[in-house]
Amino acid sequence: MKKTALITGANAGIGLALADRLLAANPTMTLCLACRNPGRAQACRSKLALAHPEAKIEIILVDVGEMSSVFKAVKEIKEKYNYLDYLYLNAGIMPGTTVNWSNLVKGTFSKDCFHMYSTGHGLLSQQDSDTSDGLKSIFATNLFGHFVMIKQLEDLLSRDGRSGQIIWTGSSNAKKASFEVDNIQNVNGFEPYSSSKYACDLISYKLNENLNKKAIYSHVTCPGLVMSNLTHGIMPAWFWSLIMPFLWIMRLFTSTMTLSPYNGSEALFWLSEQNPANLDPLCKYHSSVSVLGSPYTKPKKMDLDLENAEQTYKEMCAMERDFAKKYASV
Repeated sequence: MKKTALITGANAGIGLALADRLLAANPTMTLCLACRNPGRAQACRSKLALAHPEAKIEIILVDVGEMSSVFKAVKEIKEKYNYLDYLYLNAGIMPGTTVNWSNLVKGTFSKDCFHMYSTGHGLLSQQDSDTSDGLKSIFATNLFGHFVMIKQLEDLLSRDGRSGQIIWTGSSNAKKASFEVDNIQNVNGFEPYSSSKYACDLISYKLNENLNKKAIYSHVTCPGLVMSNLTHGIMPAWFWSLIMPFLWIMRLFTSTMTLSPYNGSEALFWLSEQNPANLDPLCKYHSSVSVLGSPYTKPKKMDLDLENAEQTYKEMCAMERDFAKKYASV
């Protein structure tokens, strides 16, 4: 049976590595690259088509942080496809992020060194902005735009006896302490990225509770520390080159130093080959590497407040309905 997959943020980094791996395993797959930059998306498509000539590779232009773009994209997706086997929610932003140099220096020479580098806890200062819809940008891009896509594409993920998988690119920086259930957009908060990623964990759990009966399954991954556009946006390339030997050494103590986009995509790809009904919805699936750099997937239980998950899900469903009315004619 031919598979169909859609990947947001597919034109670089983990998204591109995942696309290449999916096509290598499923040469006749239909793959939709959901990207916001047409030039980069086309370059990505050309590269993948050259390596995988039997595949059907298409582009949908979408900025998941702008709701008008999301609703326009889902309309086009519904017109193009009869079903989706995989919906990969990979696009994400961390704008205005700077390093807390004081914590970096203190943490590097403390017992919390490995925890800090592997999770980013205490290492980053995060800033946010507003979208044209008045939403906080990080919340809209990392979570809500994807949630709208799920709700709008639900019928494509459960059709003709097929099961659909929703697979999130989450983060080890998803922090329970940074999330407030009465402030899900982290307005005026200090850790909007961490809050958005923790909210993804909550929503994924609730999606399973509500959609498993339709044979739709949602799971969250963590790519580990990957050298990508996101990390290079935090620190310049020269800094990462400078500390790379230290990061290699850290593999002796922690499996989260995945470093390459290929390794970072391990859990995302691994989930595509599993029976989702047999997976634990309370686990986050971590891309990991051995000391010698061989990738593998490691499940870890998430620390979730299930009451907060329920309230967050209800609020986001109400928001989605409001935006669906607003953009009904898009």
